[in-house]
Amino acid sequence: METPFNITLLMVMTVTCGISAQVLAAYLKVPAIVFLLLFGILAGPDCLGILHPSLLGNGLEVMVSLCVALILFEGGLNLELRDLGKVSGSIRNLVTFGTLITLIGGGMAAHWLGEFPWPIAFLYASLVVVTGPTVIGPLLKQVSVDKKVAALLEGEGVLVDPVGAILAVLVLNVVLNGNTDLLILFGDLIVRLGIGTVIGVTGGWLLGLILKRAKFLSEDLKNLVVLAGLWGLFGLSEEIRSESGLMASVLSGIVLRAASVPEERLLRRFKGQLTILAISVLFVLLAADLSLASVVALGWGSLLQF
Repeated sequence: METPFNITLLMVMTVTCGISAQVLAAYLKVPAIVFLLLFGILAGPDCLGILHPSLLGNGLEVMVSLCVALILFEGGLNLELRDLGKVSGSIRNLVTFGTLITLIGGGMAAHWLGEFPWPIAFLYASLVVVTGPTVIGPLLKQVSVDKKVAALLEGEGVLVDPVGAILAVLVLNVVLNGNTDLLILFGDLIVRLGIGTVIGVTGGWLLGLILKRAKFLSEDLKNLVVLAGLWGLFGLSEEIRSESGLMASVLSGIVLRAASVPEERLLRRFKGQLTILAISVLFVLLAADLSLASVVALGWGSLLQF
């Protein structure tokens, strides 16, 4: 009984810390991620010792996967195709050339500033190419920018996430196995993105069709059907090819938004609330799982990278 109770207590404290961080951030009008990371580190084993994410074992990885899928789906659901069309060329350049430039520049900076070996430096760079909706969204709420600029930043933040995740896996394979054939790596990237795109577009269209035709479903049940459908599409895509599920999540959200389903506003509101909860739990647990000793051991140069 002790271990299940400890896990229950862990989740209760995680949600409490996460929502407290969200409330404090809203009061001070600061991006919530600042306090989520701070609360997670302070409550983790290296400080107050309140949160011990290691109790979850492999469950932590499962939670991260499902939360990220939900966050990216909600990000896609908030994207307006009409606005994206006006900045499509810029988004394409940011996701392609921008990712490549960040990968090369980040790798060089990690090698020269952090004194990382070249393979580890580029592995680090592959992790930081991602901006992500969890960072861009809160910043855009705090800063007023032109509508086109906002659409550009939101679109890049959502679409670069699956690209960055796949890129990190490919670079890790290069580091571990020494396979440096760029054509094979590029082909693998395209295949995973392609599988996610096909499943995401098809699944998003089917979800939109179901929501339009199934008049017998209540509004609350429709929201849960979409949630189940999202995780089903994510799982199917991951089963076919690992790391392709993130692109499926993004595209299914974009396509569902374009379908103009009934009660779309209520659906977006429900998914937005779930996303806030997912972000709160996710960042607090990941911050609590961070070893401060390992970060300090990397040296001052590595701290400059963070």
